[in-house]
This record gives sequence, C-alpha cells and structure tokens, in this order.
Amino acid sequence: MRINDEIRIREVRVTDANGESLGIMLTRDALRLAEEKHLDLVEVAPKARPPVCRIMDFGKYRYEQQKREKEVRKKQKIITIKEVKLRPNIEQHDFEVKLKSAQRFIEEGNKVKVTIMFRGRELSHPELGSEILTKLAKALEEVVTVERAAKLEGKNMTMILSPKAQKAQKTKKQSTKGGDNVAQNQNPQSDS
Repeated sequence: MRINDEIRIREVRVTDANGESLGIMLTRDALRLAEEKHLDLVEVAPKARPPVCRIMDFGKYRYEQQKREKEVRKKQKIITIKEVKLRPNIEQHDFEVKLKSAQRFIEEGNKVKVTIMFRGRELSHPELGSEILTKLAKALEEVVTVERAAKLEGKNMTMILSPKAQKAQKTKKQSTKGGDNVAQNQNPQSDS
C-alpha cells in the first residue's frame, strides 16, 4: 500500500474515514485535505481508474490489521504428522509401547504415520507387516480412522491414521458425569 507522498498519480478518487465519497481530485489537494485532518492518504484500490484513496489513520489501520491476522493464526489448528516405526518381527511388549505412543499422538490431535521397516529377506514376507498394521489399527479403531491404508513403498510399508472427531464424545462423558454427581448429591439429602 502506498501512502501520502508515495502516491505519484495526478488524480485520485477520495473517500473519507467513514467511507463517504469526496469525489475525484488532484493528489496534492487530497494530501492537503488529509494533513488538515491530521490523517494519512492511503491508496486502497490502485488498479481502479482513477485509483481510490482513503483518508484514514494508517498506523491505527495497520495495528488493527495485524491484530486480526494474529487472531486468525491463534484460531488455526496445526495438525502435524508424527511417525511410529516398527519392524515386522516386533515383540509383543515393544508393540504395546509403540501402540501407546501412537495413542498419545492421536490424543494430542496429531496424525500418525505408522511405518514398518523391512530389511533383507524380510521383504519377501510383506504380509507380516500388513498384519502388524492391521493389528495396530484394530487396537486404535475407537479413536482413529485409517486415512491411508497400508501400502508398500520400497523397503517400507506405511499407513496413516487420523483422529476421529471426539467433541461429541467428550460432551456426552461430561454430561453423564454431571448426572452422576447430581444423583449422588440427592441421595445423602433423602437419607437425612
């Protein structure tokens, strides 16, 4: 955006701070009018013929714009992809540890990329890797949806899991907890 002396066009269409049109005038007259009001002349539509300029407090405008952008960034939820790596001949305890890690990532609201890494002759038995991925998906089926099914890519087999929407489930749990508390509070009163 060009402001004040940066505007080099001879004539501009001017609007005041309230958005009312003041008409087409010479740029120097518009600058003089803005200075009299202790405001800035800001070019808001440079592509129009003649360009549209607004008389406003540019510092205040920039501050409000930055504030709006900050609010938008704050409301934005960033979903990252976390990775859990497994082997086709993984032991049960190790599998459970990896399962807990994946569950924690899902609870945090992240997507999980589960990777089975094959080495050497293990690659001749990809069904072992798909069994492990299926087992992991079944264990987490209450909280995840399979975004991308198991797929062999080179020496790795990957699957992507994403969290299910749980807002409805959380509100149901809270309302049942609240109902239990009310019932518990009523019982002692009826006993006395």
